[in-house]
Amino acid sequence: MYIPKYYEMKDYEEIKNFIQAHAFATVVSISEDKPIATHVPVNIYEDDKQLYVSGHLAKGNKQWRTFEDNTSVLVIFQGPHGYISSTWYENEDVPTWDYQSVHIYGESQILSDKELESDVAKLLDSYEAHREDGATWERLSNSTKQQIKGIVGFKIKVNDIQAAYKLSQNKSEKDYANIVEHLAESDDESEQQLAEAIKDHRQS
Repeated sequence: MYIPKYYEMKDYEEIKNFIQAHAFATVVSISEDKPIATHVPVNIYEDDKQLYVSGHLAKGNKQWRTFEDNTSVLVIFQGPHGYISSTWYENEDVPTWDYQSVHIYGESQILSDKELESDVAKLLDSYEAHREDGATWERLSNSTKQQIKGIVGFKIKVNDIQAAYKLSQNKSEKDYANIVEHLAESDDESEQQLAEAIKDHRQS
C-alpha cells in the first residue's frame, strides 16, 4: 500500500484497536496466479506477543485451499471514509478522499477441528455474550453445532503491518473545522463517523 509519510501510522496499540473495531475484513490470496478475496468477520488476538488473525470460510469457498501453509496472505481492514470537497477549503485546492485503512501481511494455515470450534466460540462471544440469552457456542443446540462441518478455519500469523490514516492532517485549523462540520452534517452515517475519526485523530 502506498502511504505518504504524512499519513503513515506506526502506533501498534492504536492499529490493533482499530482492526478490532473494524473486524469485518477482506482476506486476499493467490489462486492459479489470480488474486481472490473473501469478506469475512475475523478474530484478532495475541499469543506470546505475536499477533494473529483468524476466521473461517464455507467449505464451498475454494479460497480456503490457498490458506494451507501459505506464506503470503493479505488482510485489509477499512474504516470510515468519504469525499472531501475543495469548496470546504479557505483557499483553492483539489478535492480528495479521507480514509483509514490497514493492510496486514502474514503466513496462513488451516485450523484443526478443535481449533476451529474454539475460534467460532470466540467469534460468537464477541457478538453474542453481552446479549440476554445470546447465541454463544455453549447455548447452541447439538444439531446447530453440527453446521461447523460446513466451514474451514484459518489463522494468519502477522509479520508485517501497513497503516494509513488520511484524515486531513495537512489542513489548516479553519479548513479542518469546515471539513468536520460538513461531514458531521451529512445524512451519510459513514461520513458522520469520518468526522469523528478526524476529530479524534486531531486531538490525539
